[in-house]
Amino acid sequence: MAAAIAGVLVLDNRGPHEAPFCRVTTGSAGYLLDQEQARYATTIAAIGKSRGLPDHAVTVALAAALQESGLHDLGSGDRDSVGLFQQRPSQGWGSKPELLNPVYAASAFYQHLALVTGWETLPVTEAAQLVQHSATPDAYAVWEAEARTLAEALTGEVPAAFSCSIPPTSPPPGAATALATAMSDELGSATLGTPLPAARGWTVASWLVGHAAEFGLSQVDFAGRRWAAGQDRWVAAGSRSTNVTFRWNLRR
Repeated sequence: MAAAIAGVLVLDNRGPHEAPFCRVTTGSAGYLLDQEQARYATTIAAIGKSRGLPDHAVTVALAAALQESGLHDLGSGDRDSVGLFQQRPSQGWGSKPELLNPVYAASAFYQHLALVTGWETLPVTEAAQLVQHSATPDAYAVWEAEARTLAEALTGEVPAAFSCSIPPTSPPPGAATALATAMSDELGSATLGTPLPAARGWTVASWLVGHAAEFGLSQVDFAGRRWAAGQDRWVAAGSRSTNVTFRWNLRR
């Protein structure tokens, strides 16, 4: 399915999406995601970058997750496959509860990718297949363009390229503690309260946008750009601070 949004061709491979939605656009390429897909995509990207991996690793991981689960944390699949990457407990990937934890599942994928000799220069579909050992080894190639566009946005190669249109949502009980824990687990240290390089800052800012509905965030600012709940794009803001900042939604 294809739809034109703000003059950009948006390719939606999974059927129509209703608001709220998220979008990623880099140049002439663009894709829509639902909130769950966006949350997991930002998690996969954040974990890859927190491990110091190159952006190609994020592209490979996103292509694998798009093929295996459509970026959804599936409770079942072929035989005993579960989770974002349809990893199998019986094949030594971990227990079912572990594999249904997106942080664990993404970390396990990257660990196995690092064991593939020369993965850094392999085509996306070949690298993904050497990790996943799929019965349809060429299927990952279908998702390479979307995975690359997502990776460009979520690793900060292209700034302000990922946004979500979500209604303002109040923070759940314990949101501050839960957010701090999630950021530490997924993004690592030094994410807030300190100046960040552009690419790192956009990874953090995109992660916050992707998780805004979950934690009740109303606004994210970085490098002179602002995202706010209820709008689907970044806009110019007064401060050009290289600290990532956010605000809670305090509506009741």
